[in-house]
Amino acid sequence: MTTAMSVETQQGAQVSGHYPYRRNGILFVISAPSGTGKTTLCKRLVASIPGVWHSVSYTTRKPRAGEESGREYHFVEEHVFQDMVARQEFLEYAHVYGNWYGTPRAVLIDRMAQGIDVLLEIDVQGALQIKKQFEDAVFIFILPPSLETLRVRLEGRGSDTPEEIRRRLQQVKEEIRSVREYGYIVLNDDLSQSLRELQSVFLAERLKTSRVDMNWFERRFALDGDVVQSNQNHSLSR
Repeated sequence: MTTAMSVETQQGAQVSGHYPYRRNGILFVISAPSGTGKTTLCKRLVASIPGVWHSVSYTTRKPRAGEESGREYHFVEEHVFQDMVARQEFLEYAHVYGNWYGTPRAVLIDRMAQGIDVLLEIDVQGALQIKKQFEDAVFIFILPPSLETLRVRLEGRGSDTPEEIRRRLQQVKEEIRSVREYGYIVLNDDLSQSLRELQSVFLAERLKTSRVDMNWFERRFALDGDVVQSNQNHSLSR
């Protein structure tokens, strides 16, 4: 029977096979205001690009209708979360809207070491913590079409009180001020277009020369001059 771990390892091998010069997986960090549609975009992104692992965060908030522990989040009690903090099991953690959220450390580092790209779907507080630890991570901010559109989406979700929605919208204004900390901006006005833009970012980042294993590069193209000299000698002998 094929385990989830072996499937992810196979995905990493596929990516490494197509991009043999990559040493480690790339860390992609996506942030967006609540209700912007980032979860839907992230799920479609992972389904459409091989070799991307979607990290699942821990939270103390209660699951919403249709959410499952281990899929959207690992839902835990606060004392469990605080025990994990004490054991330094989180890469970052933050208190947002009255609940705790944290990114597991060990599994993320392990995936990247395997050459698997990691997608983190976290809030601005967490993203800024990650930025201090991973200088070559890729940061993407997803914007709603407008604050009015976001308000309508939050009201339609039916999980927040009017007071909570007002508080969230105020928080959105503060989060958007941090957009300069991100390398890319995607305006989620059209889901299909936004997905294409995100896919372009992921694929382009994999092709950056700064991520090339120069030892592989020199071996592959014989930059020591031996092959070039050999070809020249062969031509002269004709």
